Amino acid sequence: MTVVIGIPASGEHETRSPINGDVVKKLAALGVRVLIQRGATDASFATPESLGDVDWAETSTEVIARADIVWSIGNLSAADQAALRPGQLLMGLLTPYASAEHVTALAATGVTAFAMELLPRISRAQSMDILSSQGAASGYECVLIAASRTPKFFPMLTYAAGTIRPARVLVIGAGVAGLQAIATAKRLGSVVHGYDVRPETREQVESLGAKFVNTGVSAAGSGGYARELTTEEKEQQAQALAKAVAESDVLITTAAVPGKKAPVIVTRAMVEAMRPGSVVVDMAAEGGGNVEGTVAGKEMLVGGARVIGPVNLPARMPVHTSEMFAKNLLNFTSPMIADGVLSIDWSDDVIVGTALTHGGALVHAGVAKVLGVPVAPLEPVSVSTEEEASA
Repeated sequence: MTVVIGIPASGEHETRSPINGDVVKKLAALGVRVLIQRGATDASFATPESLGDVDWAETSTEVIARADIVWSIGNLSAADQAALRPGQLLMGLLTPYASAEHVTALAATGVTAFAMELLPRISRAQSMDILSSQGAASGYECVLIAASRTPKFFPMLTYAAGTIRPARVLVIGAGVAGLQAIATAKRLGSVVHGYDVRPETREQVESLGAKFVNTGVSAAGSGGYARELTTEEKEQQAQALAKAVAESDVLITTAAVPGKKAPVIVTRAMVEAMRPGSVVVDMAAEGGGNVEGTVAGKEMLVGGARVIGPVNLPARMPVHTSEMFAKNLLNFTSPMIADGVLSIDWSDDVIVGTALTHGGALVHAGVAKVLGVPVAPLEPVSVSTEEEASA
């Protein structure tokens, strides 16, 4: 029996697809066939010729029915999700913390769902880390948005009558996205400052040629993420950041806490104190925003500054983000396939840590705690193939 990975079309506003020609070839070497809904890769510019030897389906319904494993960028449509069968595998960005209703409905299908947002932040899993690969693209795009909206040059410019000073850019958050934003802003010639509540990031910020803003607040957390600050720490942080924000021409914020609303780090008063023409790009807009006054998907005027809340940033550059997404999923999936046979090792911390639903229940304790719903012990069930399901 041949393992089939199915690729249904993504949502209306999604340009990425979780497959490309190189990954198709590597899957073939593992004994895997790829089934793609026609049109699913058009927006990512992956043509049938570039994809090579794959099978095609006319509808997402056909893809779901024939696939053993479903790869998706985000959540499936309600109809496609309802069509998932017990033992089938689903992998992608599944917004596990969205709502109890969402997770309960997914679990009810019996599907074994792996939410890539839950991937453990350990060295062995770095090649599978979709959040990091897509975050790098988001950080890059934030700087391009800022550069296109600011009324100033980013680099220092010398001309016949004198010299133009470079723009001052402040990046808040020194995760993958923030560091990419710092590196990109530096390449464009601006004077860059970086800030993160995790003091261990200072060396990374400075290694990229930026200056670190020291507020005296440390929020080092577990799993590579920052913990939530106390009220007193937030006040101390705000006082120290206010001066740095006011002196900046461009502010880019990238801070997020898994399973929680994005922390508000920059107040409206801080933005109003920025110089007229300043630009703020809030990468956390979809999670509520790091900046007071951010509206997801819109550009707002706060004082004399433009506050931009972009959404789905990785979809702005779908060729490379699709390539990265596909390789991440390949690296996560390939250990489950040996000699063309699908077999899940439930002793693997990466697999267990990423599993969201299994055997008809929610199995991720962290998600269960955030949503306030029961969690079931992880008990392996058989994984059905297309042939078994239709027998």
